[in-house]
Amino acid sequence: MAAPLGVRFVQKVSSTRAFGHVAPHVVPALDRAVHRLTRGKVLLSARMLPGTVLSVRGARSGIVRRTPLACMPEEGGTWLLIGSNFGRPGHPAWTANLLAHPDAEISWRGEDIAVRARLLTAGERAEAWAAALRFWPPYAAYQARVEREIRLFRLERRG
Repeated sequence: MAAPLGVRFVQKVSSTRAFGHVAPHVVPALDRAVHRLTRGKVLLSARMLPGTVLSVRGARSGIVRRTPLACMPEEGGTWLLIGSNFGRPGHPAWTANLLAHPDAEISWRGEDIAVRARLLTAGERAEAWAAALRFWPPYAAYQARVEREIRLFRLERRG
């Protein structure tokens, strides 16, 4: 089944290099402000993709960083995070933070949930990447623009 026209338009726009240059400076700032004002109940970007706010200690600083992110909810109550960085060359900082400190927290639909992140590799990553491309096809354009392999993390509830 084809995506609705509005979704296809946003997918086309979000696949462009121009979007990749502008979005990292605009989307997270708007998401943080709206998320704070609505006490964790609303993320603007989640109108197109499901979204969460990841809270994880910085890899070097140890300071808790809050980052609004698109996510892919999975059956069984897990979430997939895609470190696309809007198709920019470097890995996003939050991925290094999760590698250093896999125990984190997400705000999901107004609920704070303790999670543990796991970097996906090999066959597990290939299967998750295929699902991510079905979920949001612009990820393919992001991967095509960079030489690095986009990191994929699965978040699972802790205790």
